[in-house]
Amino acid sequence: MTDTATQIPFVDYLVLDDGEPHLIAHECTGCGARYFDRRNACAGCFGTDFTTAEIATNGEVRSFTIVTFAAPGVDVPFVASVVDCGGTSVRGNIINCPPDPEHVTLGMPVRLATYVVGTDDHGVEAVNYGFEPA
Repeated sequence: MTDTATQIPFVDYLVLDDGEPHLIAHECTGCGARYFDRRNACAGCFGTDFTTAEIATNGEVRSFTIVTFAAPGVDVPFVASVVDCGGTSVRGNIINCPPDPEHVTLGMPVRLATYVVGTDDHGVEAVNYGFEPA
């Protein structure tokens, strides 16, 4: 019998199958800069060696905007944010929270959360991440 995934991560840097969901980054071994997508060279020091670094699952909202206009099919409003996760800046939506400035604030403590964005014809769920109030 073959094991088939029932969930797959929406992005390569979201880890679902290793205990609690978390993010991983490519960390430059020369200067410590972190990147979520594939890199051939570091933008900070031009180094070409990288290692994998786990990112903290708790953080603080450093910047956010409430998006009210988006492409057709995208539900609005939603909150797009930049979260400081232990010194690593992570872009992600604020979820499980009303999208207004009374509920989302700078410095707000948040934690990584996952949610299903779609399911294919075989029942495999695509899972994305966001941040929710801690």
